[in-house]
Amino acid sequence: CQTNMAIRMDYLSRLEEAKSMPDIFELVKSLVLKSMGKSRGGLMLGLANLGNNPQTFLGGFFATGSNVIVLNRIPLQRIKETRPEIFKPYVFHVLLHEYIHSLGFLDEAEVRLRIQALSREALGEKHLATMMAEDYGGFISNLAYPGVAWRGEDEKMELVEGFDRSSASYIA
Repeated sequence: CQTNMAIRMDYLSRLEEAKSMPDIFELVKSLVLKSMGKSRGGLMLGLANLGNNPQTFLGGFFATGSNVIVLNRIPLQRIKETRPEIFKPYVFHVLLHEYIHSLGFLDEAEVRLRIQALSREALGEKHLATMMAEDYGGFISNLAYPGVAWRGEDEKMELVEGFDRSSASYIA
């Protein structure tokens, strides 16, 4: 149990110290490799306006057969306006979810159960990322603009530099 606590403290401090989405993704990859024994390199992260709809929330997606995880820019903007302290837990949650999809796990219910277990293992029961994994609906007011819906502008995607840097190879 002492080892589990030390591992949890490591993940908690690494998430707290993360300065960027690529930093958070490296943490996600480390957790999945340690817990599931699986990894995948060469992924890219895109940010796009995927729209807003409080009833059918879309935080991001991974297109099967591609190497791009796309995060919806709207919730990131909404979080900064309402509860900036949930930014890192939210990004961790969505990147973990989409990374597991990228590993070939396509069943939503199975992926949700996996991210609940992984979040609990790495960050503990009371961490915001674990709470999101267990009840996403409780955070919708901080993720979507209430009372309005609009379609996204899928064609305008910005790639995040330095993403998946642990799998990048360099020629000296």
